[in-house]
Amino acid sequence: MTFAKDERSALCDLLDQVGPDAPTLCEGWDAHALTVHLWIRETDPVGVTGMVARPLSGLLERRMAEVRQRWEFPELVDRIRKGPARLSVFAIPGVDEGANTTEYFVHHEDVRRAGDAPQPSRVLAPDVEEWMWRRLKLLARAWFRRAPVGVVLERLGSAEADGEPETIRATGGARTVTLVGQPSELMVYAHGRTAVAEVKLVGEPDAVAELGGADFHV
Repeated sequence: MTFAKDERSALCDLLDQVGPDAPTLCEGWDAHALTVHLWIRETDPVGVTGMVARPLSGLLERRMAEVRQRWEFPELVDRIRKGPARLSVFAIPGVDEGANTTEYFVHHEDVRRAGDAPQPSRVLAPDVEEWMWRRLKLLARAWFRRAPVGVVLERLGSAEADGEPETIRATGGARTVTLVGQPSELMVYAHGRTAVAEVKLVGEPDAVAELGGADFHV
């Protein structure tokens, strides 16, 4: 098992528990819509074009409606649980971990932390946090490219008694805000879930306010 597979299984268990009408952190999506999104992403190349090309968003909406009508929620969750179809690109060995670890982690948190009684953050294994940190090093510049101020990521607890903490410069700017947190929480923040990520923002108050109010993630 990989963390991607673990998160897939745990998310499906949670979806079964909360039901199709449960809220998520994805604006306008209930748990059923989120499940449909996961299905289309892995099995419907035509529908996926609507995820990456905004002019085709209408196509995506139609495909989502079709999937929602085709299968009842429990069956759709079960199909997600079984993993990508044999001919899906996500079934290629090695692709699942690279492409789905972040996807399923973030969407798992979308369900866990939504609603009137959100669940707290989890303590993840050190190797998972290390994986998240490496992924942030690779993609932070892309994820924060629309940030209105400079952004530095600082790994919580990484500083030695007489040393500097581990950091990643995501973007430059005249004013800089440092985001301090565990790699998994920085990942949540980087994917636009800024209100629920357990991340401390350090910087000039106006810069912190500007970053906090920005919709920088696409």
